Amino acid sequence: MPVISVPHAFNEEDLYVDLEPMTGHRLFLKCEGFNFAGSIKMKAATEMVESAERGGTLRRDSILVESSSGNLGVALSMIAASKGYRFVCVTDSRCNLATRLMMEALGSQVHVVSDESATGGLLGARLAHVRALCAADDRYVWLSQYTNPDNWKAHYFRTAPAIARWFPLLDVLFIGVGTTGTLMGCARWFRSWHRPVRIVAVDSVGSAIFGDPPGRRMIPGLGMSVRPPLLDESYVDEAVRVEEADAIRTCRNMARQGFLFGGSTGTVVSGATNWLARHGTPGLTPVAIAPDLGERYLDTIYQGNWVQALYGSDFVADPRAVRTSSD
Repeated sequence: MPVISVPHAFNEEDLYVDLEPMTGHRLFLKCEGFNFAGSIKMKAATEMVESAERGGTLRRDSILVESSSGNLGVALSMIAASKGYRFVCVTDSRCNLATRLMMEALGSQVHVVSDESATGGLLGARLAHVRALCAADDRYVWLSQYTNPDNWKAHYFRTAPAIARWFPLLDVLFIGVGTTGTLMGCARWFRSWHRPVRIVAVDSVGSAIFGDPPGRRMIPGLGMSVRPPLLDESYVDEAVRVEEADAIRTCRNMARQGFLFGGSTGTVVSGATNWLARHGTPGLTPVAIAPDLGERYLDTIYQGNWVQALYGSDFVADPRAVRTSSD
């Protein structure tokens, strides 16, 4: 049996869900939510912190600070508590209440930014707040998930090889995009693999990652209001956009089948399902990455009043979603 002494020492790497009974298409979902942080961000957080320690950037009196919509903040909160660092997470009003409370329970400070910047929206306001903290006190160490190459290296060394072990005939990989750390790490690794793998980036409508104008986005985790510095589009074969309403329908449909996933996962599954409906061929081996689970979204995408406030009273009863085996 596994016995660990620090929370980041455990991560279930080899769990997949066969989504064909739900979607009508052959599709395997890699579940990244089974660690103590509950998301794929545990990998990036661990890699960035330990790299900063090796490089001497982090000292015993350092205060970690990061801008996060939630999941990375939880992962850093756990690692900081385990290693004895103070941590300040700068987030915004879209961050789920459960996520904020979890970070505070782990001893972190949470600064919530509510006013958008003139040019960068809520993300720009968060980054400005982080820069102000660092300028005021040199003990602050900003890991900067948006520019830090250790973000994508975590997935180059761990996520992509783990997929390759179980799917040696992989054809298509669907990856949700935010900072693009997961995307760039996996895409770089598979670029030199023994067979070509089509890399499909799944983004939210309202995100500016691939050059679209920024718009309203209510689900944290995927999308950005600016182009991510880590992104190199030469590694991306195709980008698809998913309406948040479709992501919510997909999440709620999977929940009716007993699988409670987060909003990022709903976005990826919706995008992958639509892509396969257009391009899927018999014998294709597709894998999608599920960044997190759904407990932290109980007061948003799984809460009827929250959904109705955004989309109206008919939305919750709307049967449209990914196809189920009973259709």
